[in-house]
Amino acid sequence: MLFTHIEFLIFFTALLGCLWAVRENRVRKVLMLAGCYYFYAYWDWRFLGLLAIPTVSDYLIGKYLSRSISPTRRGLLVAASLTINLGILAAFKYFKFFVSSLQHLFIPLGLQTDSLSIILPLGISFYTLRTLSYTIDVYRGKLEPCTSLLDYAVFVGFFPTMVAGPIVRASELLPQLVRPVVMDFQNILSGFRLFVIGLFLKVFVADRIAMFTNYVFGNVGVFDSLTVWLAVTGYSVQLYCDFAGYSEMAIGVARAMGYQVPDNFNFPYLSRNIADFWRRWHITLSNWIRDYVYISLGGNRKGEVRTYLNLMVAMTLCGLWHGAAWTFVFWGLWHGAALVAQRLWAARRGRVGTAHDPGPFPGFAGRIITLLTVVVGWVFFRADGFGNALTILGKMFYHGGGVSWYHPFVLGILFCFILVQLAELFRWGEYHRLPLSAWYTPTVIFVMIWLCIVFRPKEFAPFIYSQF
Repeated sequence: MLFTHIEFLIFFTALLGCLWAVRENRVRKVLMLAGCYYFYAYWDWRFLGLLAIPTVSDYLIGKYLSRSISPTRRGLLVAASLTINLGILAAFKYFKFFVSSLQHLFIPLGLQTDSLSIILPLGISFYTLRTLSYTIDVYRGKLEPCTSLLDYAVFVGFFPTMVAGPIVRASELLPQLVRPVVMDFQNILSGFRLFVIGLFLKVFVADRIAMFTNYVFGNVGVFDSLTVWLAVTGYSVQLYCDFAGYSEMAIGVARAMGYQVPDNFNFPYLSRNIADFWRRWHITLSNWIRDYVYISLGGNRKGEVRTYLNLMVAMTLCGLWHGAAWTFVFWGLWHGAALVAQRLWAARRGRVGTAHDPGPFPGFAGRIITLLTVVVGWVFFRADGFGNALTILGKMFYHGGGVSWYHPFVLGILFCFILVQLAELFRWGEYHRLPLSAWYTPTVIFVMIWLCIVFRPKEFAPFIYSQF
């Protein structure tokens, strides 16, 4: 069940009506849990048991952590949580990748990876990070253990953010489950506005651009350099609108039910440098990797060389989290190298490498160089393999002949996208943000709905990040 399906609208309308009619908080949470499990079971009911494993195990581990004062025992408990959660993730998401990689290194394992067919459970990458944040925070003493299995089950199975985030931490959602939620008409209107904006970005913008980019990426040798550049740039917008669209819809659904979910994007293509980009793109994942991987490795507290190594390890794991393929690993390394280069430049100038440091290319030039770095990285993110990625880069940076296809819709979307970015950069008011109180917002929302209905795709494509 996708947010873009009519089945979801029926399901959510019914659930919202039930939550509105019920005032007792515990009953609401029971309804929420039933809704979460129904949403998950609609995809494949067999994986409900898989969802229950980290729910029960981490709830119990959290309770035992609060009772134990022995450092050894506490370490074993958090290690058990890591083993269970990462073990499940590795078995379903990375087993085939690791086996295939080992066999390509001439280590015969006697397995035919082509015949392996392992279904990736819905949202496993996202709820794994969600549950790990709970046990690690309890272990570090930053969070009191949850005393209600019902609350913790709702937290793990929270369906608005199940498919593709944002990654909501226990410290952000569990306190909202303890106190009665505030469901009012203003929250529903605000949630509806965000949902429609996200729907428009996904259905009208991302899915229609995808029809062009998918064909060009699949037949890159046929097209000339400018067409390939248009496809790569179009994919950068497609990916943003697809993922940001889901995040807006998820935030809107949660808000309509009275829950607050953190923002996940903040105009990332306006970033001053690569560190600034990761403070604006997939914000909840960036913060998670910073707090639980980078800082756990030592952060910047153990000298320059160790800092650079920690950055590379953190970003490599970030790339591997996105997908079980070497192109994703390289994409993570690409961003890690860019972060290291920024810090090296900052160290040379005696400054700390942060998002506020302009880097070697200050002002507008810095934004362009950062954007180019990100766009080149998206080639490896999107490509089917290194061969395809190198072919695309060859077309981009060495003039290549071929068919010219300058898709009018993609050109129009890119023009509008640039206008929105400039409006944010130069602060031309709040029009592009569609504030709820603005007189023109209802009209724009209606037009967005109309465009999604009239120009709906023949078949709805899944969200790009749902495969991660």
